[in-house]
Amino acid sequence: MRKHFLQALLSLFFLINVLADSALAHHPFGMGKISDLSVWQALLSGVGHPLLGPDHLLFMLGIALVGLKKDKKWVFPLLAVGLAGSALVQLQPLPDSLEPWAEALVSFSLTVEGLVVLNLLSSKWLLPMFAFHGYLLGNTIVGAEATPLLGYFFGLLIAQLSLLLFVTSASTKVIKKFGVNGRILSAGIWIGIGLAFSWVALIP
Repeated sequence: MRKHFLQALLSLFFLINVLADSALAHHPFGMGKISDLSVWQALLSGVGHPLLGPDHLLFMLGIALVGLKKDKKWVFPLLAVGLAGSALVQLQPLPDSLEPWAEALVSFSLTVEGLVVLNLLSSKWLLPMFAFHGYLLGNTIVGAEATPLLGYFFGLLIAQLSLLLFVTSASTKVIKKFGVNGRILSAGIWIGIGLAFSWVALIP
């Protein structure tokens, strides 16, 4: 069982390295100009963006490994700070000069999450990290008209709420199945991926 688990994790690590460039691209459908988006394209982008960005998806899946107390009570605070981050960037857009650093920080959130899994950091660190994920997710649609903007936000709501409900519901079973050693190994992989993605983001 552990052999298969390790093989699966190594395969995941290889896949994530292959997808690193697409993680930094941060746009799932290559939709072109924001001004050309229909409400349905914006909705699909909002749904797809957290699912197709490896750093965003891994961060959300990693919540299942944390072992939060009263898991369900974390869903709406995390969702709220994520959407607040996406709204904030509409008012305070991210300067182009800071974008590589923002990408690196979002990737580094995987390292932070790994440290939370290892109980080296408080689980409260998930909140600012999730908010920053939301900030970067919202950055791709800065300048859009109200209708596609609302469609994109609704897509983000659907995707993030669904994932949060899934990971919090599965958390107890996942932790039990992985065991102590499995959680430690997974946390180490999350830390390594976060550091690797951060490094890639800062390399010209």
